[in-house]
Amino acid sequence: MYSSDTLRLIFGLKIKQLRQDKGVSAYIVAEQAGLSPSYLNEIEKGKKYPKSEKIFALAKVLDTDYDTLVSVKLSKRLEPIAELLNSNILQELPLDLFGLEPADLLELLSEAPAKVSAFVSTLIEISRSHGMNVERFFFSALRSYRQMHDNDFPDIETAVAQYRQSQHLTDDEPLTDNALQAQLEDGFGYVVDSFTEADQPALARLRSVLLPGNASGSVTHDNQPILLFNARLEAEQRAFTFGRELGYRVLNLNNRSLVSSVIEAESFEQVLNNFKASYFAGTLLVPRHAIVTDLRRLFASSVFDPSIWTDLLIRYGVTPEVLLSRIMNVLVAEFGIGQAFFLRFDTADEQSFTLTKELYLSNLRDPHAARHEHYCRRWISLVILHELRDRQGQGGWQGKPIVQAQRAVFIESGNEYVVITLAKPSPPKPGVNSSVSIGLLMDDRLRSVLQWLNDPALVRREVNGSCERCRLTDCRERASRPTIWERHEQQSAMKSTITQLRQQISVPG
Repeated sequence: MYSSDTLRLIFGLKIKQLRQDKGVSAYIVAEQAGLSPSYLNEIEKGKKYPKSEKIFALAKVLDTDYDTLVSVKLSKRLEPIAELLNSNILQELPLDLFGLEPADLLELLSEAPAKVSAFVSTLIEISRSHGMNVERFFFSALRSYRQMHDNDFPDIETAVAQYRQSQHLTDDEPLTDNALQAQLEDGFGYVVDSFTEADQPALARLRSVLLPGNASGSVTHDNQPILLFNARLEAEQRAFTFGRELGYRVLNLNNRSLVSSVIEAESFEQVLNNFKASYFAGTLLVPRHAIVTDLRRLFASSVFDPSIWTDLLIRYGVTPEVLLSRIMNVLVAEFGIGQAFFLRFDTADEQSFTLTKELYLSNLRDPHAARHEHYCRRWISLVILHELRDRQGQGGWQGKPIVQAQRAVFIESGNEYVVITLAKPSPPKPGVNSSVSIGLLMDDRLRSVLQWLNDPALVRREVNGSCERCRLTDCRERASRPTIWERHEQQSAMKSTITQLRQQISVPG
C-alpha cells in the first residue's frame, strides 16, 4: 500500500514524462486541460493530486487514458525509481537528521525523473558490485551525521553529567566494571552473567547478548532482563559493555539490537541508538571536563611521551578505542581542531588488514577505505600491528598497549598529519590484533595547540592510500604492484601522444 505522498509522486512523474515525450510545454498542457500553470507544476512535483474530471482532461491532452494515469505502474525508464518507491528506503532514510523532509526528496525526483532514474539505477548497480548491504548504508549515513555535528553531542554529555550526579560521582572518580554492573543490577533489575565459548560456541566472537524482560521492555520481579557477557572480555571491555547498557536505559532507547555488534540492522534508528548508547558509555567512563584537562596538559608537552597515553588508559580504565573516541568528541569545540580522522584496523596475520571503523571531521579523505586494495604499509596504523605481532612471537609483549606516533605526508594530496596510534589484542577474537589511530591535519591551528610537533623522535614519512595507487619506486614495504597508478600513467601517455599528433597535423607543412 502506497502512502499518499508516493501516489502523488507517481502520478506527477507520469504526467511530466508524457508531457516531455510529446515535447509540449507545461503552459500549453495546462491551458488545454483547463488548469493553471502553477497547479500543473504542483501536480508534476507530487504536491497535488487532481480530481477525476481534471485527470480525464489531462489524459485527453496527453493522448492517454484515465486508467493509465491513475495506475501505480511506472514505465521501464522509471523502473529504478519504482524500485526505490517499493522499498522502505524513503521511510528508513534519516532525512530529518540532515535537515530534509520526505517531500524534499520527492520533489527532487520529480524535477528530472529520467535523469534521476538513471542515477538511482547507477547507485543500485554500484552498491551491488561492491556488496553494499543495508547495514553498511546505515553506517555510512551515521558517519555523515556525526561529521555534520563534529562528532560532539551535548545532549548526551548533559544526560551523562546528570546521571553521574544522581550516582554522586565526581569527574575524578573512575568507574570500574564491578561498579557499573552493580548499577545495572541494583538500579534497573538486571541479571548479569558471563558465557564461555564452551557454553555458547556460536556466540564466541560477540561481546554481549541481552535477553530482554517482558515484551514491553519493563522490568518485573519474575521476568528480569539478562545481560550475558563474554568471559574473555577484559575489565575495560566489560566496563564499556555495562556502560552502554546503562546508556540504553538512561536515554530510553528501546529500538535496539540485542547483541554487542549490529549484525543485521532493522532500521537506521537501531543503528543510531547503538551509537548513542555507546557515546553515553564513553562519556560515562571518560568525563568531558577530565579529558579536556588531561589533553591540555598532554598537548603542552615538548615531546611525545607514549607513557602519558598509557597512563590515561589506566586512569580511566578504558580501551584505546574508547580513549581516542572521546578525544575525537572534543577536538572541535574545545581545541578548534576540525581536520581529523579516526581509524581502526584489525588483523589476524601478517598480510591482511581490515579497516573496521573510520570517521572524518572534515571532507579530507587521505586515509580512506580501499577495498580490494593493499593499504599502505608505511602507515603507523599498520606498522604498529607488525611490531605487536613481533613482540608476541618473541615473548616481549607485557600486556600493555603499544603507543606510537608519526608525521605522515600523503604523496598525492601533499597533506601532512600527525598520527597517534595505540595497538593491542582484541578479545574476544582469538588471534586478532587491533590498532586505533587519530590523525590531525598539520595546519596553523594544530601548530599553535600541539607543542611536540617538532619532537626529533617523531618520524616523518611519505605515505599513500594503497600500494596499487602509489608511484613510489623504492618502497621496501610495497605489498602489491602499482597497477592502478600504472594504468593511469598509460592513459596519460596515450592522451599526450594523441595531443602531439593532432598538433603536428594542424601545423602547415
